[in-house]
Amino acid sequence: MHKTAVGYAIGKLLQVMGMLLLVPFSLAIYDNSPITIGEIFTNAEVFGFGFAILVALAVGTLCVFLFQSGKHLQGVKEGYAIVTFGWLGLTFIGAIPLLFWFISTDPYGWSNMFLHFTNAFFEIMSGFTTTGSTILSDIEAAPRSILFLRSLTHWLGGMGIITLAIVVFPAMGVSGYQMFRGEVPGPTKERLQPRLAQTASILWGVYLLFTAAEVGLLMFAGMDLFDAVNHSFATLATGGFSTENSSIAAYNSDFIEWIIIIFMYFAGINFLLHFKALRGDLNSMFKNKEFIFYTGTILAVIIVVTTVLYFNGLDSVENTAEHYRNGQPSIEQFTEHYNAQSAQYDSLYDIFRIASFQTLAIITTTGFATADFDLWPDFLRFLLIALMFFGGCAGSTGGGMKIIRIMLISKFGLNELKKLTQPRLVSPVKIGTSAVDDKTMMNVMAFIFLFILLFVIVAGAMTLFVPDLTTAISCSIATIGNIGPGLAGVGSVENFGWIPIPGKWILIFSMLLGRLEIFTVLIIFRPYVWRK
Repeated sequence: MHKTAVGYAIGKLLQVMGMLLLVPFSLAIYDNSPITIGEIFTNAEVFGFGFAILVALAVGTLCVFLFQSGKHLQGVKEGYAIVTFGWLGLTFIGAIPLLFWFISTDPYGWSNMFLHFTNAFFEIMSGFTTTGSTILSDIEAAPRSILFLRSLTHWLGGMGIITLAIVVFPAMGVSGYQMFRGEVPGPTKERLQPRLAQTASILWGVYLLFTAAEVGLLMFAGMDLFDAVNHSFATLATGGFSTENSSIAAYNSDFIEWIIIIFMYFAGINFLLHFKALRGDLNSMFKNKEFIFYTGTILAVIIVVTTVLYFNGLDSVENTAEHYRNGQPSIEQFTEHYNAQSAQYDSLYDIFRIASFQTLAIITTTGFATADFDLWPDFLRFLLIALMFFGGCAGSTGGGMKIIRIMLISKFGLNELKKLTQPRLVSPVKIGTSAVDDKTMMNVMAFIFLFILLFVIVAGAMTLFVPDLTTAISCSIATIGNIGPGLAGVGSVENFGWIPIPGKWILIFSMLLGRLEIFTVLIIFRPYVWRK
């Protein structure tokens, strides 16, 4: 591996990050104005952003200068290293403003620095990986600049900041395609244009268009500009960070919920299909087997959830009171919460709306909430956990295993079942009329094996740090699948702030592995990769 090539590309990424941080930095200055030059150094919010920008631009420029000789030495191995270390470096830079803000709000300040650094790194990694798991217990107490930073990391991570860098710096090197493969989720990486920068530009153009459309619609529905931008960033990135403690439920608006439902659905579809549809080629979308399976799965789950909730209602207050929650509420407090939630399920329409929202939020891995689904019957809680493994389509911003892999492994299993009774049967796995080659099938099976193995390892490790099995299992899949909320102690009305520091670092690694699809991260641990 040419380490100079890795250093040069990461330097370019840090320069991009430094320029992007100027936006929340400007917001911090505006919200604290009038502010003098001297006050910039004493205001933790403003200084944190200013220091992060300085570090990003200084280190980035130094790397570009020192490793200029590696500019044209990038290859496959360098591509994997750039993606992995690039994301870690960008997360470190993004965590700096949060670190200073956390320290300024803690009476013990610097004495708890490692805890604050862990929390800041967790929050920003959750943002970049579009996981949406938060350590904040009072989101509304955070400054607007911090809230915008969280949403910005979502939006950048959704389509991929390296994909953006390929647009900004088309000549990053011949490893550009490998970086593109490492960052854009899914087993297939179709190109629309022969030049990678053109494909990346198209993806970002569609992404911008949908974001602008959602911002406009949310403002029309009653959100102010700041909230509309933040929630649009989180929706299109399938992230889930909100500016409100109670997420989308805080707005109590059917119109807002349906807008977000629609855009969550769009975000879970391959963005290349969106581009073709916008060009008038709707047939490409409706002939795409993954899109059909994705849509059919969503509709089927919505019907099941609606039916069960309509006829069974919530689980009993006695059963749900036994679910673990951090800072376990008194029975009176819990009963009040239960009754308030139960009142939302007044009619079939309300149940259908809630079922639609939460189904889309989970399968697309967005993680927004309009209801405490930890109060649902155990069958539905299990169904939500199963959905977390699915995720969106390949080429979408969704996490999880991806619909196409679920389809392929299902078809492969059925084919093997047929061969037990028909040993001479030759029946290749097909998606539509196209046969899937053995190399792709082996890649899919290896990915699913590693995904499940990682889920089991993380869940097992988390039992050492959380007090119940449901929390350990759900926080494992919630992070590796980049979902956000889980069940019990990390449910939709809970947060991850109470988890001990070692547990948070396990989940941080899990989020990174999930977003970069495991292979990209694990491959850099092979000694062969580091040989020239």
